[in-house]
Amino acid sequence: MEHYFERAGAHSYRATRHTTGAWRTSEQHIAPALGLLVHAVECDREERAGDKVIGRLSFDILGTVAVEEVETSVRVIRPGRTIELVEATLAHAGRPAVTLRAWLMQAGETGELAGDHHAPMPSVEQTPVWDMSTVWPGGFIASAEVRRAQDAPGRARAWVRSDVALVDDDDVSPLAHAARLLDIANGIAVRVSPQEVAFPNLDLTAHLFRQPRGEWLGFDTSVSFGPGGTGVTSTVLHDESGAVGTMDQILTVRP
Repeated sequence: MEHYFERAGAHSYRATRHTTGAWRTSEQHIAPALGLLVHAVECDREERAGDKVIGRLSFDILGTVAVEEVETSVRVIRPGRTIELVEATLAHAGRPAVTLRAWLMQAGETGELAGDHHAPMPSVEQTPVWDMSTVWPGGFIASAEVRRAQDAPGRARAWVRSDVALVDDDDVSPLAHAARLLDIANGIAVRVSPQEVAFPNLDLTAHLFRQPRGEWLGFDTSVSFGPGGTGVTSTVLHDESGAVGTMDQILTVRP
């Protein structure tokens, strides 16, 4: 099976060609790296015999990452019996490139209370196939199967899946499997061509009220640009059973 990362050591991984793009093909698309950090947090949780669920993922992207070997580290910032805050870092050549702060919470049975008011997505079968590589270059975009219905520039609903595994020799949870696709949101509903305007995101924060399941991840996405060089990509995340949470990315807009 193809994969985004090959294990190189206990906490080190080699990026493969499937991680390249999308602003520059000589650099990693940050999406697989975000999934790798979620995997690191979950591995640390299991080593500590924890069973808490992740409710928030807050990534800060500190810089670009070469398509080379990276290292991950995890530390518990706020330990607790029912909630804890964990920080994970992905570094290249000793330089931190991405940080993740994740809130882990005690699981409970709240099925009788479950519900939300997010609009449903059109089904995968109802959503047209879209060749995303017509807009974005790189191995990561090429690895993704995308279906998209675009309502207007900056507004689209899409389903995404990939048959490229996150790590070559690790069992990966459904959450880490989904997290490796999260950062594709900023490229799904572009307001303007990325050949004309750059609008990279500096962060990504997802709040989850349900853990995603299945191969397809749904993005109900809107992109907003302000008049002063900033923007926001806002998404309601779905799996095929319905909404699972919300996500935002702050953009630096550079004509």
